Amino acid sequence: MNVTLAVKQYVSKMIENSGPGMKVLLMDKETTSIVSVVYTQSEILQKEVYLFERIDSQSRDNMKHLKAICFLRPTKENVEHLIQELRRPKYSVYFIYFSNVISKSEIKALAEADEQEVVAEVQEFYGDFIAVNPHLFSLNLQGVARQIITKEYELFDFRKTEVPPLLLILDRSDDAITPLLNQWTYQAMVHELLGLNNNRIDLSRVPGISKDLKEVVLSAENDEFYANNLYLNFGEIGTNIKNLMEDFQKKKPKEQQKLESITDMKAFVDNYPQFKKMSGTVSKHVTVVGELSRLVSERQLMEVSEVEQELSCQNDHSNAQQSLRRLLQSPRLSELDAVRLVMLYALRYERHSSSVLPGLMEELSRRGVSERHRGMVKSMLEYGGKRVRGSDLVTPTDAVAKTKQFFKGLKGVENVYTQHQPLIHDTLDQLIKGRLKDSQFPYLGASSLRDRPQDIVVFLIGGATYEEALTVYNLNRSTPGVRIVLGGSSIHNTRSFLEEVMATAGHSGDRTQGSGRHSNRR
Repeated sequence: MNVTLAVKQYVSKMIENSGPGMKVLLMDKETTSIVSVVYTQSEILQKEVYLFERIDSQSRDNMKHLKAICFLRPTKENVEHLIQELRRPKYSVYFIYFSNVISKSEIKALAEADEQEVVAEVQEFYGDFIAVNPHLFSLNLQGVARQIITKEYELFDFRKTEVPPLLLILDRSDDAITPLLNQWTYQAMVHELLGLNNNRIDLSRVPGISKDLKEVVLSAENDEFYANNLYLNFGEIGTNIKNLMEDFQKKKPKEQQKLESITDMKAFVDNYPQFKKMSGTVSKHVTVVGELSRLVSERQLMEVSEVEQELSCQNDHSNAQQSLRRLLQSPRLSELDAVRLVMLYALRYERHSSSVLPGLMEELSRRGVSERHRGMVKSMLEYGGKRVRGSDLVTPTDAVAKTKQFFKGLKGVENVYTQHQPLIHDTLDQLIKGRLKDSQFPYLGASSLRDRPQDIVVFLIGGATYEEALTVYNLNRSTPGVRIVLGGSSIHNTRSFLEEVMATAGHSGDRTQGSGRHSNRR
């Protein structure tokens, strides 16, 4: 199961079905993103697609020499745009593909609009998602109610599949801790600190950034360095870039320069335009890693991460609250990080007999944290507190096993290996071993689940994270015969997760108190 390959095959099939000749690819905002994350424009051009247009564009010209391949979501707006298009066709013939189920009444309306009989084909190709990684997909939906997802999306209809995969639906509120933690692999760090939006990073606010690097693309499909490093920790990435530059220097003996830190590497790229020209991809990553390193230092994220791990993995309340109080005294601690740490404490110790949450809230107020951010702590408990999730976030573990470990790679880039394991790890481990409790994960099917599942689709309502994607990636590698794909209504970093929490906090009263996990298998 490879969702990236699935979308690429869908697009290739659409183009093949239209036959030889020059083509235009007509899309909407969402399908443009779906296609762009798996195909570059140059790759599409090689398939005789010479024009890319939006169905809602009012400035398109008549080009009767082009065939139109329409890839659209089956929304009312798109159907109406398509009806108007067919009444006054701009292209010679139309091959129409919807990314999800379209109603019979809408098909009839399209047929009635096709008075000039320019439609050659209408099909449903179920590619209504963003293929982030081969084992990770997103719906790119933020702050939506559960009912909206299940009603509007038919992603989980596997009835036509010969051997349907097992579908495991999980609720983000069962594990509100994972999206609050700093994640130290490359892809996760980029999203947490810089923000990844359909493989694009906005670097326009980076101090001294060059014009050509104000927006960069990170795609494992078209960037070998990124593909080889996206799951590695921060120190290893810096070391790999350093090795690559040193290899270049060996070929140019006159251009020797010390490369002991991220700062040295950035200076090397700036001073040697030849290297920048030869290794544009690497210079891009030097810039990205350099900015990550600056933010880690500026926000003292190494220290923050240590306290995060103490709060999320250990059960020593006394030490945890002391460590948190000490860090809250630091003037370098950002408002976001301060609130995030108090949220972690609240989720872990909201019912502890010696809880110091009121005192921590007072400390946030003394720091000048805004009322809105302070209010997020209460919203977080309403979203993912004990009353809602009905289960423990952390199981007691041997304290020795939770000892901090450090990967020391490049000087100036020292990465904490986060001990935290997301809840999805234990859930999938128990599922693979056939030990999931039916009381918590009721099985919807003709009979109970007896055989070990081979294909598993996990969907997190409320959004997934790159830490959970890494968990799935590692399970796929370590469990022969089992193929797992992870999906989410979105892919969260801390900021987007807090937006999700605030958007859904007002609906928290609709949840059943103490009902436990809202999970289903089918």
